[in-house]
Amino acid sequence: MTGLPISVEVAELRNIGLFGALSDEVLAHLAASLTVSTPPAGTVVFREGEDARDMFVLVNGELEVLKRSHRGIDARVAMLGPGDWFGEMSVVDVQARSATVRTLAPSRLVRITTADLDALYRYDVKSYAIIVLNLARELSRRLRVADGILADFIANVLDSYLVRRSPAAG
Repeated sequence: MTGLPISVEVAELRNIGLFGALSDEVLAHLAASLTVSTPPAGTVVFREGEDARDMFVLVNGELEVLKRSHRGIDARVAMLGPGDWFGEMSVVDVQARSATVRTLAPSRLVRITTADLDALYRYDVKSYAIIVLNLARELSRRLRVADGILADFIANVLDSYLVRRSPAAG
């Protein structure tokens, strides 16, 4: 293993946006009940297309998110650092993984399963609602970023096409 602690502390969870606004009591409950792993650099956490019902929070380390193109090329679409979370789509919908995630450095990950979320719902419904709202906020933020990237891409392609087709250009 990497020598990193195989647990997570309340203070560490408190600094992660997913757990924002949760009480110390609930954070202690989560710290005691969630699974922590320490994969070394180069470990595939999960692969695009796999079935899953869990997500992860990156406490320490660095990860890359890879998306396979229709031509079979893996493109890096995101880099993740401490405090980021990923795989949340699998706890929201019932579809296969949309990307591959791989560690770039020794990392410490907190795994949150749908069963863990169900247990939190039964333990404290308000805290469950806060986590779901925090997930929704992050998904919304990511969608806005993706919309901006897509709009820029379309504008660049159109600009390139119009410059090549312009009578003045040619």
